[in-house]
Amino acid sequence: MCGIIGYVGAKPALPVILNGLRRLEYRGYDSAGVALVRAGGLERRRTAGKLARLEESLDLESVEGDYGVGHTRWATHGRPTEENAHPHVDCKGRLVVVHNGIIENYLDLKRELEGEGHTFVTETDTETIAHLVEREMRDDGLAGAVRRALPALQGLFALVVVSVDDPGTIVAARSGPPIVIGVGDGEYLVASDIPAVLSHTRDIVFLGDREVAVVRRDGATYSDFEGTPRALEPQRVAWDAVMAEKAGYKHFMQKEIFEQPNAIQETLLGRISLEAGDVFPGELGISEEALRRIDRIAIVACGTSWHAGLVGKFLFEQLARLPVDVDYGSEYRYRDPIIDDRTLAIVITQSGETADTLAALREAKAKGASSIAICNVVGSMVTREADGTVYTHAGPEIGVASTKAFTSQLVALHLLALYLGRLRDALALDVVRPHLEALAQLPRLLEATLKLNPVIEQIAGRFYKRSDFLYLGRGVNYPIALEGALKLKEISYIHAEGYPAGEMKHGPIALIDENVPVVALAPHDHVFEKMTSNLHEAKARGGTVIAVTDGDATTLGDMLDRADDHVLTIPTTHPLLTPVLLVVPLQLLAYHIAVRRGCDVDQPRNLAKSVTVE
Repeated sequence: MCGIIGYVGAKPALPVILNGLRRLEYRGYDSAGVALVRAGGLERRRTAGKLARLEESLDLESVEGDYGVGHTRWATHGRPTEENAHPHVDCKGRLVVVHNGIIENYLDLKRELEGEGHTFVTETDTETIAHLVEREMRDDGLAGAVRRALPALQGLFALVVVSVDDPGTIVAARSGPPIVIGVGDGEYLVASDIPAVLSHTRDIVFLGDREVAVVRRDGATYSDFEGTPRALEPQRVAWDAVMAEKAGYKHFMQKEIFEQPNAIQETLLGRISLEAGDVFPGELGISEEALRRIDRIAIVACGTSWHAGLVGKFLFEQLARLPVDVDYGSEYRYRDPIIDDRTLAIVITQSGETADTLAALREAKAKGASSIAICNVVGSMVTREADGTVYTHAGPEIGVASTKAFTSQLVALHLLALYLGRLRDALALDVVRPHLEALAQLPRLLEATLKLNPVIEQIAGRFYKRSDFLYLGRGVNYPIALEGALKLKEISYIHAEGYPAGEMKHGPIALIDENVPVVALAPHDHVFEKMTSNLHEAKARGGTVIAVTDGDATTLGDMLDRADDHVLTIPTTHPLLTPVLLVVPLQLLAYHIAVRRGCDVDQPRNLAKSVTVE
């Protein structure tokens, strides 16, 4: 969603703010702006479009200030114009607000404020916040005004406010979308996400829901919305600024695809012992006795993480012998799910801030469920609210289309399924050991899989002008067909559908003709013959097949047209780990097709990296 950055310290504020906005570009946006305070005055500059346009405007007429805020906006209320771009000012031009989220009652507030003489100049809900804070300004300064304004706001929001009438002060408040505070040496940064502050500090305070930060150059204080002090300590984030750069790759997504061997290695580190033949997921915050009482699992996630959850269903049911439901976070709490204290809710989220997933977690906990989060960001909201967390340790993922976060989630789910299987006596040690040996080999097998890149780039060159794709898989790999289709849709804007191959005759087969490539996942597992039958059906209807298999590709090669079809061969691994390897060629195919089509790979239109509002 929208990107927020604020800075107060000894450095010139504008370069710090612009650098922070550049590092938040991956979140998706349609306008940008900055506001700086200096010598009792406020200067603001905004433009529609990308950050480069704002920088061009600043080159023509720069702004200066001792501290300030910046913002990249993704339009919700009001068109993506310069007038509607953040930061927004009050009537007097004495304070500015930047905001991520939605103020649901802004029209009622706007009418109330207009009745009091306030004049509005934009279509946004954010401008309402500026007028509310202006109305509440007293002798106790900006923080008091913000706290008095907050009870009037309905919805989910993160906001940052500065005022010339309270020099050197930045006030941030969170109710939903994330806010982090970077603690530097004689400087503080306020941002909507960690990459914006990494070039200055790795010491991060994660603001919680209904919490306020008051930041000055000499320190920061924290409280709840009512003013009760909170003792929040910085956490050291292991990422560094270099990890968040492209490191010579053309796009962040490309870099992150090729980082997957290392990301998986980090996810496994310290969690498996080949010598002991056992798995150690870390401190889960739930007693072993309570986990043994669990009689069902509810997995909740959104988007790519939901596909990981579908794979998780196969893992938990086969390895831990527990029934599993998999739900979209956006639907979960609206259907009044049946949950009790024998349910384990597993929520999966790369950012730890996904609004729908957080709401689902709270719903499950309110009904008595134990909870575990699978997450990539230490200290994020979901990790603080879940009973326990399995961190993926994948490092920063900047590309909007998730790649290494997804494969790391699959590995974390596998580890957790093995652990629960052992704990519940569903798995003997001699059954666990082959899984651990296969997990230990995954980074090397991923490296081998990535060597398919040149061939996949050539295939992309042949198919990038197609308007439709069909992806098919079976068993534990059918969620990878869904994920492959999603990746292509996200970044190339080609219509693609993913299906369990057995469903072909129930409708999707009508789509197949000579213009619709069929991407088929066909490893040599227990449903391989079923899958080949589905491919015969596709070929009989003129379909062109791009097949991904493992081991010996002779069978597929003999049945497919060597001139028109393509077979990609990945290394052989444990059948329950094939999803980790199978998805990599699909990521590369989507990436190269999108590049060929001239698409913005890292920042696809209409999408944001972290969906922090409903």
